[in-house]
Amino acid sequence: MSGLVEWLAALTSALGVWLMGRRTMWGWPVMLLASVLYGVVFAQDHLYADAALQAVFALLALYGLWCWWRGVQHSGQVRIAMPTAQTLWRDTGITAVAGLAMGLALRAMTDDPMPLSDASLSAYSVLGQIWTAKRYRACWVLWIVVDVLYTLLFVQRRLFVTALLYAAFVGLAIQGWRQWRDKPARTP
Repeated sequence: MSGLVEWLAALTSALGVWLMGRRTMWGWPVMLLASVLYGVVFAQDHLYADAALQAVFALLALYGLWCWWRGVQHSGQVRIAMPTAQTLWRDTGITAVAGLAMGLALRAMTDDPMPLSDASLSAYSVLGQIWTAKRYRACWVLWIVVDVLYTLLFVQRRLFVTALLYAAFVGLAIQGWRQWRDKPARTP
């Protein structure tokens, strides 16, 4: 049964990321469903940070839907926003500290086989989701890096369907980067 749930989660996630790359609002409800499904998969495989991450992703899907609703153009596509370099560096630094703290906590309190990797990738995934919700084109660069590293983690954990999905996410993130080219408005 868990193999079927993993496949369903993988297909739902791929559809959600594809829709995000297309800048359509439908990506958020699809990602909400994918988060629930992957929460089950990761909890069963003792990847606790990733399981908890799915709960955060479910909440961020609602936040993203709200943010994107406010940024819809007349064409139906969502406007891209351009953060300052200071915002990008600040967010990246805070995320590194949060990932390290969570990794140390996981190492001390759980049987997570790779607590620092699990926690750091989870923290940067939250940042990627926040940047996606805020419509920052830079989210796709972050997703490329995170997805490559997740692919390696899932191969090592023998979650081959999910590893294949994350390898596909790399391609979808490259596509998203290309599709999110337009004249962004500068935001703080």
